[in-house]
Amino acid sequence: MNESRIRIRNLSVLYEGQTALKDVSLAIPDRQITAIIGPSGCGKTTLLRSINRLVDLTDDVKVSGEVWVDGQNILDTRADVISVRKQIGLISQKPSPLPMSIYDNVAYGPRIHGVRDRKALNKIVQDSLQTVSLWSEVKDRLHASASKLSVGQQQRLCLARSLAVKPDVLLCDEPTSALDPASSQNIEKKLIELKDSYTIIIVTHILRQARRLADYVVFLYLGQLVEHGPAKAIFESPQEARTKAYISGEIS
Repeated sequence: MNESRIRIRNLSVLYEGQTALKDVSLAIPDRQITAIIGPSGCGKTTLLRSINRLVDLTDDVKVSGEVWVDGQNILDTRADVISVRKQIGLISQKPSPLPMSIYDNVAYGPRIHGVRDRKALNKIVQDSLQTVSLWSEVKDRLHASASKLSVGQQQRLCLARSLAVKPDVLLCDEPTSALDPASSQNIEKKLIELKDSYTIIIVTHILRQARRLADYVVFLYLGQLVEHGPAKAIFESPQEARTKAYISGEIS
């Protein structure tokens, strides 16, 4: 495994007293795509949202354990949550552009973090949009509402918005589930290109997608970590009966 900037130790999460994750420990390899797979309700999104403290926003949630990112336990009460979320970007299941222009969507994060110079902002916006292959499509209408973009373009815009604050980690929660096949392919292609520069963790309920994208796989079942390892090993020779059953379609 590559060096791991993210290490999870004994992570448990309860919602209203119900266990969502139970005693999860693993290391996420750096600069690879890690796919979190498992049936609906098994804790995939909860695990993802724990890595940038978004799980905190849920009412009546109890979190225990540790999530170490670059040597800092981000679950520590003294951790700077704003800094954590700058370091760890999130792409949601459905595109969520802010109710403002295309330009302002991308510039939003840098402005919050103190970038005021117009030339610097222009460069960040252009570079971020070029990275997600959206610049050529929107460069003549940067000040139009982001809501006018197609759903696929909106998801690429959200990716550009995350990249604009220069995170180290990208969390992707079923990022293609609301997209048409062509737009899904665009997002998948971008993620593969970006993995050389970012640690990427993707939740997916589509095993074919996990096979296409993943270098590393984490399999959850009923809130428990069943098995994890290199994608080839998990898909071709899983060690646990529940993993075999899920991959073969016997359980879903």
